[in-house]
Amino acid sequence: MFTFETSASGTLRSGKHAVIVAAVALLACVGAARAADGPHLGQPISPADVAAWDISVGPDGVGLPPGSGTPAQGAVVYAQKCAACHGDKGEGKTNARLVGGEITGPGPAVKTVGSYWPYATMVFDFTRRAMPWTAPKSLTNDEVYAVTAHILRLNGIIGDNDVMDAKTLPQVKMPNRDGFVNLFPNKY
Repeated sequence: MFTFETSASGTLRSGKHAVIVAAVALLACVGAARAADGPHLGQPISPADVAAWDISVGPDGVGLPPGSGTPAQGAVVYAQKCAACHGDKGEGKTNARLVGGEITGPGPAVKTVGSYWPYATMVFDFTRRAMPWTAPKSLTNDEVYAVTAHILRLNGIIGDNDVMDAKTLPQVKMPNRDGFVNLFPNKY
């Protein structure tokens, strides 16, 4: 049986207590050594694997790939791969509304590409990595540029004949670009 004595300072002392503390410390060291070896889950990721997912696009267009598209080309892709969820004219269906909207006024804010998003490059970035919802990252760069152009045109932001590519897309001034506080004014 364990026997404990209380010292004058009120702490417990025991010969067996020291043994228990030493055993716990030893087990912690053994556990740490095993953890350093790792659980051996997954596999190392190659640079090619990283590159396939390193597709971020900044507001300034850094990271935009080669390719181009027009609103007319985008209308065809949109009808095939987007309209079922977002409606024929971007009015929303089972998924988010893309066109119109208002963020100021008496009613609740309706945030869409045309009323809320501050940078056109964000439309490209989101569409490329997440759309269509049933097959993310399945669109070619030309298709993403074209769908982006179509959505921007539906919102009246660009014209029917404007071509979107790595040079022109970052130059598009979105209606709400100045509606955000930029925490990093020297970066973008």
